[in-house]
Amino acid sequence: MDAGAPSPLAPDLLDRADLRAALIEHDFAAVFTLIKKWGGLSQNKIGAACQLTPGKVSTIINGGQRVTSFDVVCRIADGLRIPGRLLGLAPRSWESQPAQQPAEPSGDRAADDIPWRPDATAHLVAGLTRSDLVMDRRAMARALTVAAVTGTALLDPLEGWLRPSAKPVRPPRRGRLGARDVAELEKSARELRQWSRRFGGALRRRAVLGQLSEVAEALDEHQTPAVETGLYRGMAQLAGTAATMAWDAGLHRRAQDYYRLGLRAAHAGGDLVFGANVLAGMARQMLYRDRPDDALQLVQFAQEGAREVMGPRVRAMLHTREAWAFAAQGRLAGFERATARAAEALADAGPGEDEPYWIAYFDRAELAGVTGGRLLELARRDPRRHAERAAADIRTALSARGTEAGRGHTLDLIGLAECRFLLGDIVGGAAEAGRAIEVSRLSRSGRVRAQLEQLYPYTVEHHASGPVREARDGIRDLLSS
Repeated sequence: MDAGAPSPLAPDLLDRADLRAALIEHDFAAVFTLIKKWGGLSQNKIGAACQLTPGKVSTIINGGQRVTSFDVVCRIADGLRIPGRLLGLAPRSWESQPAQQPAEPSGDRAADDIPWRPDATAHLVAGLTRSDLVMDRRAMARALTVAAVTGTALLDPLEGWLRPSAKPVRPPRRGRLGARDVAELEKSARELRQWSRRFGGALRRRAVLGQLSEVAEALDEHQTPAVETGLYRGMAQLAGTAATMAWDAGLHRRAQDYYRLGLRAAHAGGDLVFGANVLAGMARQMLYRDRPDDALQLVQFAQEGAREVMGPRVRAMLHTREAWAFAAQGRLAGFERATARAAEALADAGPGEDEPYWIAYFDRAELAGVTGGRLLELARRDPRRHAERAAADIRTALSARGTEAGRGHTLDLIGLAECRFLLGDIVGGAAEAGRAIEVSRLSRSGRVRAQLEQLYPYTVEHHASGPVREARDGIRDLLSS
């Protein structure tokens, strides 16, 4: 199938819990049966898409033959446009292709066409929040299939970040807000950000969107310069949280829309440090989408735009994004160098450092957790070289922070379980997986679910062990809920 060809499956079909469970277990008899029943595809169409004969499809459905060939599994993934993570594969090459994707609900005007002017940024909010607040299940299913923007289309429109902000066109009405209102907005943005960090994106997304809409309305009036600056800074933080929540919900393109809005709002409010943080978030998204080159350029944008004003914790965080990109590129020396720079920068961060509240989380435990996660990715290719060190760093993070770290703590537990399996410690891997499953029940994060999907195949390979079976059943129950 062409890289740009549309999927033969309806977008919401892959949301079915029974189909996802069958895909994770490589039970293609069940996969093909469910696709026939709920997707409306005949055996001939399934076979044509997967380069299998109709007779072979029939034999698989009847249980006469299991699919064990890696090449055939890849042909099924590519032919039916099944994301690699659902089959325990790496992301497929077509997953980053935007061609012939269904249109995602969007604002009235593309963000790339809007000038980097404060008033234009405020007007952008209305279209974004309006379409999201009225999104129904069908629109959500369509939006889930839209690929993130990458390459030149992503990077070129961000050049405005590096130029001074233009003066806004003043609206005719005078506003009535004061410093107290700005303080209340900052408090609300902070609480919503902390909620997202602990529990994931779904539950309070509409609250964030509603706040964004209200800030845009306030900016439609002529506020005092100090209030206006505070509103843009609050808008930037809310947009950053909306981006994280959209990403957690699987809405990668919409997450990018809010990231870009957050960057524009930070630019309008003169908050270069938070703008760098937004770019770091965009880089992380590109790394999850297997686009390390784009991620590295986004980090460089952040460093260039905020080099003179960012503190040691922000510098350290950006170095870890560099290290992540280098690891994804297979540049181990670059990974080690950037990780060492992150540690050096963090060593300069004392209790008296005047840095924003949103970067306070980045401490030695966070550095250990991030580094352990990157080493785990390297260990999937070379477990003997990297798995033990990955486990050591993850354990350091777990010993220094508890469940209050929310999503990060949960991801650490899942990562440690995978390390044990990679090291051949099946009993230890099952025990760690059990701990991870219990904590994962408290999270609605899409990234937690994705990591559990990554862990699941290790539990399928060891049918005889009771603890492994329990872990497998627990992950399956979570993924199907």
